[in-house]
Amino acid sequence: MRENLTDHLRELLERQRLRLAHPDALLQLALLGLLTGVFAGAVIVLFRLVVEGTQAGLLPGGSSESYEMLPFWQRLLLPTLGGLVIGWIFHRYSGGINLLGVARVMERMSYHQGYLTLRGFFLQFFGAAIAIISGHSVGREGPHVFLGAASGSLLGQQLHLPNNCIRTLVGCGTAGAIAASFNTPLAGVIFALEVIMLEYTLASFIPVMLAAASANVVSVLVLGSLPAFLIPELNLMNFREVPLVLLLGMITGALAALFIHLLQSLAPMVRKWPFLWRCSVAGLAVGLIAIVVPEVMGIGYDTVNAALLGEIGGSMLVLLLGFKLLATTVSVGMGIPGGMIGPALFMGAVLGSLFAQFVSRLLPGVELDAGFYAVLGMGAMMGASLQAPLAALTAMIELTYAPQMIMPGMLAVVIAGLTASELFGKESIFTVVLKASGMDYKTDPVTQALRRIGVASVVQRSFALTDQTVSPTAAAQLLERRPAWLLVCREQTPVVLLPAVDLVRYLQDDEQPRPTDAEIDLMAIPGQRLEVAAIDLQANLQEALEILDRDAVDALYVQRPAKRVVDRIYGVLPRSSVESAYRY
Repeated sequence: MRENLTDHLRELLERQRLRLAHPDALLQLALLGLLTGVFAGAVIVLFRLVVEGTQAGLLPGGSSESYEMLPFWQRLLLPTLGGLVIGWIFHRYSGGINLLGVARVMERMSYHQGYLTLRGFFLQFFGAAIAIISGHSVGREGPHVFLGAASGSLLGQQLHLPNNCIRTLVGCGTAGAIAASFNTPLAGVIFALEVIMLEYTLASFIPVMLAAASANVVSVLVLGSLPAFLIPELNLMNFREVPLVLLLGMITGALAALFIHLLQSLAPMVRKWPFLWRCSVAGLAVGLIAIVVPEVMGIGYDTVNAALLGEIGGSMLVLLLGFKLLATTVSVGMGIPGGMIGPALFMGAVLGSLFAQFVSRLLPGVELDAGFYAVLGMGAMMGASLQAPLAALTAMIELTYAPQMIMPGMLAVVIAGLTASELFGKESIFTVVLKASGMDYKTDPVTQALRRIGVASVVQRSFALTDQTVSPTAAAQLLERRPAWLLVCREQTPVVLLPAVDLVRYLQDDEQPRPTDAEIDLMAIPGQRLEVAAIDLQANLQEALEILDRDAVDALYVQRPAKRVVDRIYGVLPRSSVESAYRY
């Protein structure tokens, strides 16, 4: 009874895996998205509890942001020791993994079908936690994205799901991470679709939205519903301020371009340094900066809140902007495993508040709302540096609960993005970090379409295995099952794929006299023979096309994990099937 039940469950799971290979398996993907969101939310909550609890116990006043209250020698020592510990951990345990965060997720999605490892998960968790606790100028959002994406990827791998499904779960984990980090579920959805998955389809929207919602529920239940930033009541602009909003967008785009340029310059210079040295030098540099301006340490959300409330003077804002830019460039450029979204929001808020104060002093009778322009600066800086305008705009709206921000937010985000990309020729900061690490990143519409379809959804099951030579009786028995293809094996290894109709024609050809008991060599009879290579049942059509081109073959035989060799070949896949699936 128990064995029958186990076999039934195994068969049911196998059917669901095959169904998930289809790009429109909405119900199954929705349930998996919901589950992924719960896992991602739980991981993010655990990370925040570890980091914020340690900071509260370590820093004066029981606050997670009170680095300013530390004596100067501790501000120097803390990031230096943090850099040494991070460098040692990665030197000892990384196994060659030095790049993490959002850039790593993008690279794994582009070239490795979203497969992330448990080793990378733990390196990101502890590396980022140590970096933030020790006061390095990095954010928590990039690590959150990696941890959420890894949660989805590892879940898919554990369930042996098709690769196209694993890619979707990576997007679900990303959305859940952003939702749990900022309490902004819609921004999480847009970020996952715009930056990680690069697609907007119904099959992507539904599971990603459910993941963001479920992760947000987990976060709110444990950490409460307080927003990440204390947004004051905003005095929204009138239409006379439109030129000022456009000007802020241009200035913010220029700042984003400078930030990206500094990273482009520093990262290649230190790329060949041992990772331990890089982290140690980064820690020492941040410590020296923190002696002068301790507000640059850590995530800095308390400083962002002060800028939003207009509580920081103009001179101090200039110092904060310059030194935060320098400290973040050093931390990120030298490989500290933290995020870049938090520092971008910090610099955007400071720049926006500084802009409002400067214009108010420059133009008598004009009193600009520092909080309003700080929010615009945050969105513009995020959109320009990440080249993710829709995610930035959505985050602004969710953080402020003010739909009136849409129009000015659009103007600031779009102008900032165009300034950085078109005027200064800068790519996304994530792409820059990837290339600086010796990696590449590319995608295109054809590849995206093929990635969404699993091999199992288009594989042809109408085939028969046969040896190279068969007797007429054995040939007749093969054709009794009416297969469309014959997979010809030599020494139990498939070598070519032969249309079964070619064997039918040969047997029915009366013009070629032959002994009735003569062996038939399937490699010698007239017909079309397609050379074959192997592919796994979990693969998607992008992988299939890559193998077809790499091995210069015209067909694939699809394998699945099985104890018995005879059960491993699941079906066949001619090149024409791949092309037909894309056209469809």
